[in-house]
Amino acid sequence: MNSIRIHGSAPYSVALVHGGPGAAGEMAPVAAALSRYAGILELHQTKYNIEELVTEMKEQLLASGHPPVTVIGYSWGSWLGFIFAARHPELVRKLILVGSGPFEEAYAQEIMSTRMKRLSSEERAEWNAMMSRLGAGEALPDLTRLDELMTKADTYEPLEDAAMAEPLAVNADQHERIWTEASALRSSGRLLEHGKRIACPVVAIHGEHDPHPYQGVFAPLTDVLNGVTCILLPRCGHTPWKERHASHSFYDILGNELNS
Repeated sequence: MNSIRIHGSAPYSVALVHGGPGAAGEMAPVAAALSRYAGILELHQTKYNIEELVTEMKEQLLASGHPPVTVIGYSWGSWLGFIFAARHPELVRKLILVGSGPFEEAYAQEIMSTRMKRLSSEERAEWNAMMSRLGAGEALPDLTRLDELMTKADTYEPLEDAAMAEPLAVNADQHERIWTEASALRSSGRLLEHGKRIACPVVAIHGEHDPHPYQGVFAPLTDVLNGVTCILLPRCGHTPWKERHASHSFYDILGNELNS
């Protein structure tokens, strides 16, 4: 597959790193919106372990980018961007983390319980049934309904076009393999250790309504980095660009960061 989508015109000084893992294409709306500020590389992840993803990202930037670049990582992509900035500081001018997962295991315990509280009893039963099937190794016909329920739990108030958008096809095998490795990296403390090697400015943007607790992002980063700018978006869930009350502020913040 083509692992890079280009938006705007050269020089391509901004790289977007999607989440999932396995959700290639989810940041296309962000890439299109930011292309008025700079040339954008929307990087798609095609590998199945973190080491190869870091190598792939380096190759993508050297082949098509104008490093050092601003890296904008979303959700799991925040972690990958964090690791990449530690491994290749010469290639990263600024690191922006959007809706990152918590960097310490203790903060992760409440994510699923928060999501479940936001679903009806019928939806919780439906969710649990699907998760049981997946846990037993059974393949679901499609993950659309699971995605719908997670989106409901993760969102404060969606924009109309976001609510009507077609669900994204997620690479389930890639998701499982990468997430298993990434989760172990966090629980061991090695994920956060990468912060000690990051030399560039770091900005963390997080929705106040995101079930991934912002405290689990802001506090660990403040402890490990020499400096970090933490921005909390009110009335905003996990995906700021899809939120009715936060999308404009989100894009304004990114525009300012790209111009500074």
